[in-house]
Amino acid sequence: MKPKYSLQTLGRAQALRREPTDAECKLWAILRAGQLNGAKFRRQQPIGPFIVDFVCQKHRLIIEADGGQHCDSEPDLKRDAYLRAKGHRVLRFWNSDILGDTEAVGEEILRALAGPHPPTAARRAPPSPSRGEGFAL
Repeated sequence: MKPKYSLQTLGRAQALRREPTDAECKLWAILRAGQLNGAKFRRQQPIGPFIVDFVCQKHRLIIEADGGQHCDSEPDLKRDAYLRAKGHRVLRFWNSDILGDTEAVGEEILRALAGPHPPTAARRAPPSPSRGEGFAL
């Protein structure tokens, strides 16, 4: 079942796709079209109440391009905790690193894609006593 997002969230994601930053453009140039070991990334994708810059659903890997406003950002810490609780890994890169050393950023993303990814967040119902689950005898 596909998650449903509000029209406001979908409109915001579309606007972000239409007006990317220079760093997002440069990062998208290496992420698009399966250029990194065939990994398919989506850009400006809603996940829960957030819109992430780039996500590879198969590897549950989120890539964020951060400017100076993200330095020691409490909202980013909460956002990352939420995304990790949903079973994603989050990699953050400074815009200056993306623009200045794109090759190193690409190598770091390749390492993350090659490593084991976190398990999908549990999506099962609570234990059922009628099926003998949930009780330790």
